[in-house]
Amino acid sequence: MTNFAQTLILGLLLGGVYALMASGLTLLFGVMRIVNLAHAALILVAAYLAFILFETTSLDPIVSLVITMPVLFGLGVGIYLLLFPRIEGTQRYVEMTVLLTFGLALIVEGLLTFAFTGIFRSTRPDYVLDSIMVGDLFIPTAQLYASIVCAVLLVGLWAFLQLTRTGRAIRATTQNRAAAQIVGINVRRTSALAFGIGLSLAGASGSLISFLFSFFPAKHWQWIALMLSLIVLGGMGSIKGAVVGALVLAVASAFVSDSMGPTWSPVTFYLALFLILLIRPQGLFGAKLRL
Repeated sequence: MTNFAQTLILGLLLGGVYALMASGLTLLFGVMRIVNLAHAALILVAAYLAFILFETTSLDPIVSLVITMPVLFGLGVGIYLLLFPRIEGTQRYVEMTVLLTFGLALIVEGLLTFAFTGIFRSTRPDYVLDSIMVGDLFIPTAQLYASIVCAVLLVGLWAFLQLTRTGRAIRATTQNRAAAQIVGINVRRTSALAFGIGLSLAGASGSLISFLFSFFPAKHWQWIALMLSLIVLGGMGSIKGAVVGALVLAVASAFVSDSMGPTWSPVTFYLALFLILLIRPQGLFGAKLRL
């Protein structure tokens, strides 16, 4: 029973981080129908930025969120305005976003490899190896701190989308882009803001994973596959679905790792992706697909 509870705790803590990583990606698809294959590569940009700040100024990676989030927000707005308005309204817009962001991911990976080489990096704050004992159970301090930050940011995202005028404009654009434009919403401005917000969440994710995982420039291919599994399970465009999918798959992955070894852990995500596409293509919380 103790082993079950321990595995459950570790899975839930990691699931919170996965949820933050996936929420930005699913927000971009929900608002602009952009399948951003460069999302994980831009998370790596934030991770390297947090690494540089830690190495040069000893700035705690969690505190570095105040830098990585605004930097990635500005980068996101710039990327959107530079690349995506010119393909709006095209017949194969979604397919073109896949190709465009795939190329962007390759460019970012190449630049990171040139700047940092391909060796593994990570930040090592004092608490990274600490843990809190609760009876026979231990809670890794680093994962606990990261999960708390993720919960705060996700609640903040929910409040922003539900309670602010800009958030309501983003939700309206998500539901019906043409209708939102008819009632006076500046869809392009709203989309640029949403892209920036999505990448600011990527910036936060990068700061947090900089001390949770070792990373190198090509690591983003593994992470983008994982995130796509999460948002497909939850439903493309559904932030609630991304959170639920992250928690469910992270816990399942933890149990697989505990029983079969960590090598088999990633299989959990790919198997879930295969099964959900086979049984319920719209995901758990996605709208039913119509011809």
